[in-house]
Order: sequence, then C-alpha cells, then structure tokens
Amino acid sequence: MARARKKQNPEGRMSLGEHFRELRNRLLISCIAIAVLSTVGWYFYQDIVDVIAAPVQAVAEERGDELVALRFQNITEPFATQLKVAIFSGILLASPIWLWQIWAFLLPGLRPKEKKVALAYFFVSIPLFLAGAGLASYTFPRLVAILLGFTPEGVGNLPGMAEFLSLVLFFMLAFGLAFLLPVVLVALNQIGVLSARNMLRSWRITLFLILVFSAFMTPDPSAWTMLAMAAPVFFLYWCAVGTAFLLERRRRGRGDDPADRYAGLSPDQATPLS
Repeated sequence: MARARKKQNPEGRMSLGEHFRELRNRLLISCIAIAVLSTVGWYFYQDIVDVIAAPVQAVAEERGDELVALRFQNITEPFATQLKVAIFSGILLASPIWLWQIWAFLLPGLRPKEKKVALAYFFVSIPLFLAGAGLASYTFPRLVAILLGFTPEGVGNLPGMAEFLSLVLFFMLAFGLAFLLPVVLVALNQIGVLSARNMLRSWRITLFLILVFSAFMTPDPSAWTMLAMAAPVFFLYWCAVGTAFLLERRRRGRGDDPADRYAGLSPDQATPLS
C-alpha cells in the first residue's frame, strides 16, 4: 500500500489534514509507550526512592539522630510522588521511542544531506546528555552532604519528599543540558551563525560562565567539586572549537562556506533560506 501511495504521490507531499493525522498517530504511539513503561517505575518505586534518599539517610546515620530525614507533608503526597516517579521513569525509558517519533515526523521535510547531519546530531546528543546526567547523579550525594552539613546540632532538617525529588531531577537535567553545549556550538557554526575564530576568542568568557554555572550548582566551599564539574564541560567546549575549525576547513575546500552566501547581498535584500 505504501508503494502504491508513493507511485500516486512521487514527491511525497501531504495535505494539512494528513500532517495532523500523522502527528496524532505519532503522539499516540509516544503516549502509549510512556504509559506502558511507566509501570516499570511504579513497580520499582521503592528501589528508586531508596537510591534517591540514600544521601539524606547517610547524613542522618553519620549524625546519629533522626532529625535529618525526608518527609511527606500530607496523606495524598505519597501517591502523587509515586505517580511522578512512575511517569518520569516512563518518559526516560521510552525516550528512544518518542525521540524517534519526533525524528520520523520531521524526516520527510529534510533533504538527504540535512537528514545525515540531523541524524548525526541526534546520535551524538543522546550519549552526551546521559553522560551529564550520570555525572550529576554521581556528585549529587556529596552536594546533599555539604548542604545538610550546615544544619546545627540539635536542629531538625526535614525536607519535603516532593521538593527533594524535584531537586534531583533538576540537577540531572541541568547537567545533561550543559553537556549539550558542544552540539549547540557546532550546529551554530555549521549554519554560519558562529565562526570557529569567534569561539576561540571567547574562551575566557565561556570559562567564566561555566565556572559560574558550576558554582551555582555545587555550592562547595572548597571549590574542588565546582572545578571537577566545570572541567569536563570546558573540555567539551574545546572539542567543539576544534570540530568547528575542521568543518570550516572542509567547507572551504569544497567552496561551500555559509558566510559566502551573504557576501554579495545588499542591505535591503533578503537572505536565502537554504
């Protein structure tokens, strides 16, 4: 049937209604995948909570009292927290499925060369994001111990379970996105918005911003944790600079520099879209 449709419509054009139906089907597949895999998070809820609460429990055992612990504020919050953990687990486990659905929806509108480039960015972004999230999960227990260490002896510190869970997710998301910095920089370079030479000249400003971000995310008085987190992000920045120089050299060799597209345009002439 697909072959017959392709013969009838060789250019692969779709009407607006067909686009909406295609979007509906792919959203439905994504939602079903998330709902099914959310049962995994629901079933292993206790194990997930044990991992999340481990840093707080370690501090409580070190202090030798029960004045440091996670708490629920009302009788409905345990159910809401378990539901949140289940849905987040489903979104995480189903990420290959719903990411592919997004990609498959956009795929027909791209040219063959654009498909290869976008697919490369897609497969590079996933391990970088997971690496950032993994680094965050590795350093988060130390962050919790440092923050709870400011609690005076004899004073209770009972953070809410929902707020603590949101903090964990925010921490992992922030570092996952930070590790996507080289992908964004290389993409901007490839479309001609940011040159490799400008990236090289801005390394001091970039280092300052990375240090500020790391200091905000890891309030460690010794600054070692801040440097440990800033170092890989700054290393990835230099990888992006090197990649940008290689791509520009390759484009110049082919005579396909994006900056050359706008060289002969007048100020009142629109720039080309491709």
